[in-house]
Amino acid sequence: MAGLTTLLPDVAKIVPKVSFSWYDYILFCVMLGLSALIGVYFGCFGSKQRSADEYLMGNKKMKVFPISVSLVASHVSGITLLAVPADIYRYGASYWLLIIAAIFVTFTTIYVYLPVFYKLQITSTYEYLERRFDNRNRMFASFLFALGLFLYLPIVIYIPALALSAATGINIHLITPVVCGVCIFYTTLGGLKAVVWTDTLQFTITTGAVIAIFVIGVRAGGGFGAIWSKALEGHRLDIFDFDPDPTKRDSFWITSIGMSIGWLSMVGIHQSCVQKFLSVSTFQESKQCVIYFSIGISIVSSFSVFTGLMMYARYANCDPFTTGTVQKNDQLLPYYVMDVASYVPGLSGLFIAGIFCAALSTLSACLNCLAGTMYEDFISKIIGHVEEKTTTYILKLLVVITGVVCTVLVFVIEHLGGILALAISLAGVTSGPLLGMFTLGVLFPKASSKGSLYGAIIALLFASWIVTMAQYYKAQGSIVDVPKPTSVDGCLANFTTLSPLTTLNSTLSSLESVATEDITIENSTISQLLSNFTQATENGEKPKPFFLFRISHYYYTGVGALVTIICGLLISYVLENDDPPVHRDLISPVVHFALPNDDDMQKEKNKDYYSVEKALHLVTTNWEKNEDDAKIIKS
Repeated sequence: MAGLTTLLPDVAKIVPKVSFSWYDYILFCVMLGLSALIGVYFGCFGSKQRSADEYLMGNKKMKVFPISVSLVASHVSGITLLAVPADIYRYGASYWLLIIAAIFVTFTTIYVYLPVFYKLQITSTYEYLERRFDNRNRMFASFLFALGLFLYLPIVIYIPALALSAATGINIHLITPVVCGVCIFYTTLGGLKAVVWTDTLQFTITTGAVIAIFVIGVRAGGGFGAIWSKALEGHRLDIFDFDPDPTKRDSFWITSIGMSIGWLSMVGIHQSCVQKFLSVSTFQESKQCVIYFSIGISIVSSFSVFTGLMMYARYANCDPFTTGTVQKNDQLLPYYVMDVASYVPGLSGLFIAGIFCAALSTLSACLNCLAGTMYEDFISKIIGHVEEKTTTYILKLLVVITGVVCTVLVFVIEHLGGILALAISLAGVTSGPLLGMFTLGVLFPKASSKGSLYGAIIALLFASWIVTMAQYYKAQGSIVDVPKPTSVDGCLANFTTLSPLTTLNSTLSSLESVATEDITIENSTISQLLSNFTQATENGEKPKPFFLFRISHYYYTGVGALVTIICGLLISYVLENDDPPVHRDLISPVVHFALPNDDDMQKEKNKDYYSVEKALHLVTTNWEKNEDDAKIIKS
């Protein structure tokens, strides 16, 4: 065993590693330069983004295709391209059940949430919570949204920066500010139009990288049939496990239900999605955007899943994790690209550029909607009504500030190795209460503002407790995700074909007898370790943590949403409800049949405001407009 574990890493060092050539650098710089030029065009020519409506919503004249592409691009980050294939390789293709989740999310968004948002035509989705409940609900939801993004975006930047640093040798401290600076520049200058069109450009590059690796990987794996057969033999396609146990890592119910709820919180109510759904001209076009977005996400996810299966077909008999060649999941796909595509000039640069494009698309979209949310929900409450030009300047300043903060946080994250899992868990914890608050608002007319707020707070604390304890037990080794079986039987053959170097071949020949013996020992030792682990678990040598701490991470969002709805309804019925009558426009059409249709509701329906703040804003706007008209008449 000792001979093999030292031999294989040494062999891995002999294998030629990818490095950027002059055409790789040109390709990467052209991508950044074109992104910056798009921002200059929309910021300095034409209307120059003079109004907040144009800066954040594209004047509601955007087209379906670029909006749909932008939506897909902003949800395909470097994390998705690197993490999903590695997860498929180690734990199986259960992620493919995202397609079922996409169908559920599409119908739910179109018929439950989107009609309400489109009817109101709001800039911030959290403005809905103020109209439906009160300002406290809106402020709490906006805080959760901002906190989640500030923790998520630095990770989105950090992972592809590591890949670029490894390929070029450039210090990550130099890469991050430059690339993020370009993204902040075009997002600040060009607004939503620049974000959408740069997303379209960057998604094209990302798609090119994914397709190129896909084609080469299929050829290297011996074709679709061979890849599929190996995946079946290695149990990577055992996705129809109907065991209802919620403590399993993956199963049909866990993945399909958990991902449906998780994606609903991202698509149905998330500011970055709703903002783009409302930037088109008609409701029919908004529905088309949702449908095309779901189709695009399903296609990209399928490519990622099959990439994981291709990697398994390549390394089914020589696992890079067992040999120590790959230490972390995020390193597996770049290692695979170096292995199968190093002979194609420029493909390494295209791949790294594709990963960075995915990260920039996510970053720019989130910066734009984060600026809109912070202004609408916090800044405007302090400064009151200002001119459109001033509002645009404030929004641009917010983009710069939030972008700089996220860039600085990258340098903090690189010293916190466990922050990725913590950030993903926190995303589920915050999105659960948010989904619960919106669901209470659109589906439950009797839900009160107190019920929504207190229910969300209880859910946040409850979910945070579960995630914190789950992370603690994982660190203690009491909760372990056991990957599917792998082998190292074919390591000698694989490494022999990796490089034509005669020194490598001679080294392998001289050590063949020793290595063959060690491979047998290695396999028997691994089998014994797995047997011992299974037996120790069955004998209960370590007491199992509490049931709730062992539930799958896919359920975190669902737990938060469910607790919010249940507690919110109970509090609404127990505490005195002093909320005004609920306007029909604030309730989803699917439950309009349960609303009263009396004179009070008819009077409420004819109003074009739903709060005191909105009424004052309309009165002030009309007064200023009348004054301007009077001046024009006098002149």
